[in-house]
Amino acid sequence: MTSTLQTAEVIAVGSELLGSTRLDTNSLFIADQLARVGIELKGKSVVGDDRARLREVFAGALERADLVVLTGGLGPTDDDLTREAVSDALGLELVEDPEITERIRRRFEKRGLTMPELNRRQAMVPRGGTWIPNPNGSAPGMVIPCDGKLAVLLPGPPRELQPMLGDLCAASGAIGRRAGASRIYKVSLFTTGLSESHVEELAQPLYSTWRDGADPIETTILATPGQVELHLSMRSSDEQHARRVLEEARGALTSAIGDAVFTTDNRLLPHVVGDMLRERRLTIAAAESCTGGLLMQRLTDVPGSSAYVKGGVVAYSNEIKIDLLGVDESLLRAHGAVSEPVAAAMTDGIRARTGADVSVAITGIAGPDGGTVDKPVGTVIVAVLIDGEPLQIRTHLFPGGREMVRLQSTQTALDRVRRMLMD
Repeated sequence: MTSTLQTAEVIAVGSELLGSTRLDTNSLFIADQLARVGIELKGKSVVGDDRARLREVFAGALERADLVVLTGGLGPTDDDLTREAVSDALGLELVEDPEITERIRRRFEKRGLTMPELNRRQAMVPRGGTWIPNPNGSAPGMVIPCDGKLAVLLPGPPRELQPMLGDLCAASGAIGRRAGASRIYKVSLFTTGLSESHVEELAQPLYSTWRDGADPIETTILATPGQVELHLSMRSSDEQHARRVLEEARGALTSAIGDAVFTTDNRLLPHVVGDMLRERRLTIAAAESCTGGLLMQRLTDVPGSSAYVKGGVVAYSNEIKIDLLGVDESLLRAHGAVSEPVAAAMTDGIRARTGADVSVAITGIAGPDGGTVDKPVGTVIVAVLIDGEPLQIRTHLFPGGREMVRLQSTQTALDRVRRMLMD
């Protein structure tokens, strides 16, 4: 009996993936391809070259999911154990397919080589399974029915795996044929300026109504430095209905969270700020100390940013603050470089020298050294001046190491510009 495939698990095979030098990148591609046909990836595992352990993990995944995709471990050597472990778990005999053997033999002959006998291992297929040609390598893929479920074995190299999985997920492929009519639809919104727990507190009252309603919506919250993302998804066979329900849910979340939401179309904050500057025909410049030019880098990473970015000064030393930005030496002596009066003077200096409509200054202590009792590591002052508007300046205390402090400083500066432009 066959059934619709709705859930999947991925198992990446190879002891090298358990070390610190190799990453499993195939799972991202697999998740995307499966989502396109309405199959939700529920779990990922990485297993070393251990036959018993792989057999155990595969058996568990097959109990939980409709589809199990294994990548890697299909080579000809003794540590390539995926075929054997899957056959053990399913109680299936491995049988050599002469056509595969001949294909591998011809592949060697084209290079003027004789096929080693150990490559015959790659021609072994679990009885009842079918094999998938691999135009970019010697290891064929395999599709094995499992009491209504499906196991798919694919080679590890992405250039081999990706076209094979694409064919399997096509309408006529072994996965696509059983994917059913429903698809998974998703929307997102990104916030900044609020912690993960604050966002969750505002969003939580809506979650239960969506989970228990006629059209269940799954919600995921993801926090990164300076940003919290909310992702909503639902399964439906009616695309228009699903998109309407998700848009209504996203609208409700946006209203609940307020102006901390900076995008609902997956743009990053520098893109959002850049678009606002372009629409208003405004220019921006920055004077940076502890961030070392990171704000300018993030702004100019956006294609077309030359339309609104004037330039910047990395004023790391007091001498540069004085010489290039015109900061009064008496302010530095009286308040120190990490102070609101100096940040305010930096905004005046960068505006005077660039003529920008929006002037930003960042000065602080990114660490790991340099902190004091009064000004610990993570102390950062962000000042923003827009022509015709009063200066906005605030002292922050950011958590984390040096890179996190620097990133949060630029994120906060960008968000301050965004909010001021909204007003």
